Amino acid sequence: MIFETHAHYDDEAYDNDREELLASMKKNGIGHIINVCATFDSVEKSIALTQKYDLMYSAIGIHPDDIEQFDDDKLGWLEERAKDEKCVAVGEIGLDYHYPEPGRELQKEWFEKQLFMAKRLDKPVIIHSRDAAEDTMKILLSKPMEGIRGVMHCYSYSVETAKELMKRDFMFGIGGVVTFKNARKLVEAVEYLPMDRLLLETDSPYLAPTPHRGERNSSLYIPLIAEKIAEIKGITAKEVIAVTEENASKLFGVAL
Repeated sequence: MIFETHAHYDDEAYDNDREELLASMKKNGIGHIINVCATFDSVEKSIALTQKYDLMYSAIGIHPDDIEQFDDDKLGWLEERAKDEKCVAVGEIGLDYHYPEPGRELQKEWFEKQLFMAKRLDKPVIIHSRDAAEDTMKILLSKPMEGIRGVMHCYSYSVETAKELMKRDFMFGIGGVVTFKNARKLVEAVEYLPMDRLLLETDSPYLAPTPHRGERNSSLYIPLIAEKIAEIKGITAKEVIAVTEENASKLFGVAL
């Protein structure tokens, strides 16, 4: 079955039909979903979803856009929540330089502190990196971060960057962007990357694949992503789904 490694079902975009949508997943071939936190408010909501739905797991961490609220007390609170038995990763964490705020030094500080939290908890990380390849790589490839494992969410960088990340056993989350007409760099990366490094994701409710671009996204659209990867790799969508499910199971420690 499909293993959806990155969605945000606590988002208000699902307030009108969340229960109906999530109840439909298994009959549509979605076997597991990781609900990924981004804000402090999303943490308890995500844990509640994992308690209500057997197929759901959580990743607990704070997106770089929300780190201005951080202090050491909140980091301690976050670490306690990340010990939840259905929390399988720390994320999404990272760097986002698309806008000038929050400041880059503050982003790097809390990125590193959450990476160390993941090391203490022995959990993989889900990395958000936007317009910040150089600093992301500097941090992840530094000696203090040896042993960190995880996934580069919504991978958008070059083949050369992917090669460096593979030295640290990172995987690569491939979502709806791979179906976009302007996704040449991502298509080249998918061509290069071995199948045992790929994961399926949607980033729902964002980044719906073609032909649904601009609509609210959901895990039900993952077959479109699998089909595009299959086209690029010259295999079947069924093979893509099976291999990525096994990859996710190994990385996140979720039994199939």
